[in-house]
Amino acid sequence: MTTRQTTSPTTSRNLPARTGVLVVGAGEAGVRVAASLRELGYDRPILLLGEEPHRPYQRPPLSKTFLDGTADHDALALRTPEFYAEAAIDLRTGRMVTHVDLDGSGAGAAHCEDGDAVAFDHLVLATGARARTLPVAGADLTGVCTLRSLQDAEALRERLASAGRVVVLGAGYIGLEAAAVTSARGLDTTVVERADRLLSRVSAAPLSEFLLARHREWGVDFRLGTEVEAVVGDGGRARGVRLGGGQVVPADLVVVGVGAVPETALAEKLGLRVQRGIAVDAAGRTSHPMVFAAGDCTVRPHPHLPGELLGVESVQNANEQARAVAASIAGVTPPAPPVPWFWSDQRDLKLQIAGISGGHDRYVIRGHPGDGDVSVLYYRAGALIASESVNRPKDFMAVKRALGKGATIPPRAAADAATPLKDLILEPA
Repeated sequence: MTTRQTTSPTTSRNLPARTGVLVVGAGEAGVRVAASLRELGYDRPILLLGEEPHRPYQRPPLSKTFLDGTADHDALALRTPEFYAEAAIDLRTGRMVTHVDLDGSGAGAAHCEDGDAVAFDHLVLATGARARTLPVAGADLTGVCTLRSLQDAEALRERLASAGRVVVLGAGYIGLEAAAVTSARGLDTTVVERADRLLSRVSAAPLSEFLLARHREWGVDFRLGTEVEAVVGDGGRARGVRLGGGQVVPADLVVVGVGAVPETALAEKLGLRVQRGIAVDAAGRTSHPMVFAAGDCTVRPHPHLPGELLGVESVQNANEQARAVAASIAGVTPPAPPVPWFWSDQRDLKLQIAGISGGHDRYVIRGHPGDGDVSVLYYRAGALIASESVNRPKDFMAVKRALGKGATIPPRAAADAATPLKDLILEPA
């Protein structure tokens, strides 16, 4: 396999002796923290350390346009090399931070795997998440792939060129996007999911049924409510997946899409509060008020369920948390949290989500699933809290606008698909 290696815009391997802000992690959140600090007028040194050898890149296309071959490496870049130079952001790739010394003020020193160290005045953890591994025998066989990093996507894209039968483990967003790509290539595709429906943790049953029907139309076979006992193979290569009960589904490629695990090792060593992810407030502050975190490594207060914490894995959340962190460090008031939104592309389906549906006590369906579009609006105590729309972008925009104003849309009227949702928005009293 050929992997593109990129070098840091900085030519020296030696880290500076000291920096103003140290950002550990060079993904969406890390880059946005650094960029936002400069936009807010922060003029002290900023050091951005990324563990991967690549320059910062976008992750969403990895399971979509990059995997299907319609986007190349250059299209993935978050920023150009010139941006970092012009903004005086010291980006170093291929640098793993192993431990951090910290004092009460939040200043300290970070130590890298290669022995280098750098002192800092402010620390931001933007360490992201890693793909959850499959806890069964055979998970380490050749042909078993995860899909989280650029290296993962490169390996999977290369293996797709010679694959014939694919088994996707997990019917979440990554699993469904991967299945959409493999079925579009004409590959024999089976999705195995331990829950009894697709997207069971985040979506209502009608949306699950809609997506299930469309994928089945594309030739995807689903095994729902099914456990995986092992990946079986010979000669060190995967040849199939053994399900609960003993049946083996043949496969020469197994795609594992069973979730992500926040990278919290540094936070735990620092004694920060970790509850699956690094617990932060609306300003991105951790349990140490002068240490900050942003992105997929974090959890934050749930908007509808008091006392619960919520992890939000999305580009929008990473960017907005990063802006809040930058504002806190720069000494300005963080912006008000915007409406969370997400998307998923699956062949000719564009799923757009506004708000957080967790905690809903009612939902309303609108649209015509048989015609290729549907929306589900979620309510709690009579108030609109979220929506999921497939190929109904006007519904998505109307709900996003309503939630941003603290408005609602009457559920009975919303069920009439012929009435535009934008005409039904009720302003807050």
